[in-house]
Amino acid sequence: MIAIIDYDAGNLRSVEKALASLGEETVITRNFKEILNADKVILPGVGSFGDAMAQLKKYELDKVVHEVAEKETPFLGICLGLQLLFESSEETPGVEGLHLLDGHILRIPEEEGLKIPHIGWNSLDFPNKGRLFEGIAEQSYVYFVHSYYLKAAEESIVTATTEYGTHIHASVEKENIFACQFHPEKSSTMGLQILKNFAKL
Repeated sequence: MIAIIDYDAGNLRSVEKALASLGEETVITRNFKEILNADKVILPGVGSFGDAMAQLKKYELDKVVHEVAEKETPFLGICLGLQLLFESSEETPGVEGLHLLDGHILRIPEEEGLKIPHIGWNSLDFPNKGRLFEGIAEQSYVYFVHSYYLKAAEESIVTATTEYGTHIHASVEKENIFACQFHPEKSSTMGLQILKNFAKL
C-alpha cells in the first residue's frame, strides 16, 4: 500500500491515477496510522511553500513525515513536496521547512526570454544515478511546473539535474528519502517508469 499524504495541497488525484495505472494500491489520507503503516509514502503538492507548511502543521503531518523518515519507509516528495523537505524557501522567508535534508529553495533568476514559472519539458542529467532512474536514459525529458528550485547542500544526494536559467537540482536521494522537482505523474512513459521504480523499492 502506498499512502499519498493529503494536506489540501492539490495534485493528489493525478498521482493516485498514475499509480493505479501501474496496478499499485494507494490511499489518499491524513490518518496517522494509515501513513505510518504504509509500505511507501508520497508527499505531492502544488502551491506556496508557506501555505503548505502551515497546512502540514495544522494537521500535525509534519510530525508524521519525520516519523516515516525515522522508520526508513521509502518516501517520495514531488514538486512542492521536494521543496518542503529542505530548510527554507525564498518564496516564504522566515518559514522553516521540514528540514529532513540540507539545502535551500531559491527563486529561478529573471533572464530575458526566460518564462517564469518554468512550465514544460526539460531533459535530465544524472550526476549520481539514483534508484528512481533505473532503466531511464540520460537526457530523457520530464515535465516541470515551478518558479523556485532546489540548491542542495550535499552534491552527493543529487541524482538528477537540469538547466533553466540556472543549474537546478531536479531530484535527490538519501537513504529512504527520494524527491523530484518535476512531476513524474505528468511525464508520460518516463514518469511512469520513475513511479514504478519507487513502487518496487
